[in-house]
Amino acid sequence: MSEEKKATRQSYGEALKELGKINKDIVVLDADLAGATKSDIFKKEFSDRFFDMGISEQDMIATAAGMSTCGKIPFASTFAVFATGRVYDQIRNSICYPNLNVKICGSHAGVTVGEDGATHQMLEDINLMKGLPNMKVFCPSDDVQTKWIVEEMTKIEGPCYIRTARLSTPVIYDKKEEFAGKKSVQFGKGEDATIFATGVCVSEALKAKEVLEKQEINVRIIDMFSLKPIDKEAIIKSAKETKLLISVEDHSVIGGLGSIISDVLTENYPAKLVKMGVKDRFGESGNAIELMKKFEIDSEAIVNKVKEELNK
Repeated sequence: MSEEKKATRQSYGEALKELGKINKDIVVLDADLAGATKSDIFKKEFSDRFFDMGISEQDMIATAAGMSTCGKIPFASTFAVFATGRVYDQIRNSICYPNLNVKICGSHAGVTVGEDGATHQMLEDINLMKGLPNMKVFCPSDDVQTKWIVEEMTKIEGPCYIRTARLSTPVIYDKKEEFAGKKSVQFGKGEDATIFATGVCVSEALKAKEVLEKQEINVRIIDMFSLKPIDKEAIIKSAKETKLLISVEDHSVIGGLGSIISDVLTENYPAKLVKMGVKDRFGESGNAIELMKKFEIDSEAIVNKVKEELNK
């Protein structure tokens, strides 16, 4: 990992700006939060293709749906709690049912929103979006991957959801990294445990890997950046090759990455999965790093969990 850090919401805005130069059909909508979601980076360059819908998220999604029927590629951005919760009906019936080419960005997801508190710490968005027919769901782990996913979304015909974070996290990938044709990326070949991680938790898992290896515990990390479709082959392969399976996410343990992996295992290769995430409760206001520690989704918690499970 690089020492450089960047929030994936920043990478999202930068990607939109660069893609906007190439593709004139890209339009961006926001719901009075462009400075926070970083869609304002696109606005400064292409004000004629940017639409601030105000605090009217349902209108934003419905307008994006209409624009898509006219050949545009709309990106609708707001906080994840509004981008999925407040507008679920419009996404389901106006975008996914007719399978329209709308891209939704839910920024500020998870407890790493920090001081904004429980009302804004969306912990159910992956669960909501993965259940919708036609919807594809992505949760990038760093700057490089975010920019690739945003570009890939412009090539996908149909609804897409991308989950971005407020917290700045390490840049994991080299700019030359090839993601095409992949739904996950594996680090290491350790056979003691597999740690499946997504979003901000990937860098924490990689930190844990370094600590564990110094204690002669060899693990592999799998960055599950595509949540729907999920990489079934990588999950089954790791279940066959490692003693322990753990999932870690800045999301509820109900309906998120862990649940998706469990579904794959149940149908294909029954094996125990230990889920690390928020345990059926709301978040709370506080420093993002301290909240990751409290909710046990940081590198220290991962190290402790791996050792605890292997010692059983």
